[in-house]
Amino acid sequence: MIDVLTNRLPRGEKLVSLSGALALTLGLVSCGPANIPSDINDPNEIANRRTHEFNKSLDRALGGGSDSQTSAMDDSEALDGDEDALSAAPVELDAAAGEVSPLLIAVANFGTNLDTPRKIVNSLLQVRPGDAAHNTLRFGINSTIGVFGIMDVARAAGLPEVDTDFGETLHVWGVPEGHYQELPIVGPSTQRDTAGRTVDFVMNPLWYVFPWPQNLVANGFTWAEEATDRIRYGETVNSILYESEDSYAQSRLIYLQNRRFEMSRGDLAENDESLDLFEEFYGD
Repeated sequence: MIDVLTNRLPRGEKLVSLSGALALTLGLVSCGPANIPSDINDPNEIANRRTHEFNKSLDRALGGGSDSQTSAMDDSEALDGDEDALSAAPVELDAAAGEVSPLLIAVANFGTNLDTPRKIVNSLLQVRPGDAAHNTLRFGINSTIGVFGIMDVARAAGLPEVDTDFGETLHVWGVPEGHYQELPIVGPSTQRDTAGRTVDFVMNPLWYVFPWPQNLVANGFTWAEEATDRIRYGETVNSILYESEDSYAQSRLIYLQNRRFEMSRGDLAENDESLDLFEEFYGD
């Protein structure tokens, strides 16, 4: 990625740019990861609830839930016990499998494989060379034996994906979580994760490897997994959105709880070896 950004510089300037970028990254990492909060920071809850209702309406229009299912609480009310629940172990959501066609699974696998270089870049920015090497090996196996990633041969061989993003990179660099946000279409987020999503979108190597408009098509494949996850975990998602007493508070709780668990993966691994990997809100 750094080479892509500096490929028009003279050789000497490339070396200076590369060394400067590496020094900046190491300097940011040396500051240590950000503290993981234990409370809910949601000063814009009223606006977030409006966005949540818009997202539910859109989800319902696309076939989610049922018209007869509605939230029972007023928008100004919140689910009791959120802050206490945040200090507990992450919520494990049942993967109530829906019917996903083999074609959609193949498309999702292909998109996930195309998205792997972005995750490798983030692991390098986090100074986690082991994770970068792991995903690089996965990428090589799935791109060849797995026929361009259509089949996830690496997972079957015992090499599951190490998922990461620029939101986690910012956490490693010491950027605080910020306010909770609910984004249109995207759903639950935080200020840090929203910034991370934006950077991930811009820095994805697919934009620079392929010419226009092939790069747009390539990136489109990387978003296909979201659609298959909504089908695969449809029963669980419907339960949260349409059967919870307060779907906004419930989805906020689950997102923050699981996201903070992801951010503290190193500390939790050292302090509690009994913790297993868990299912995320919309996938594994």
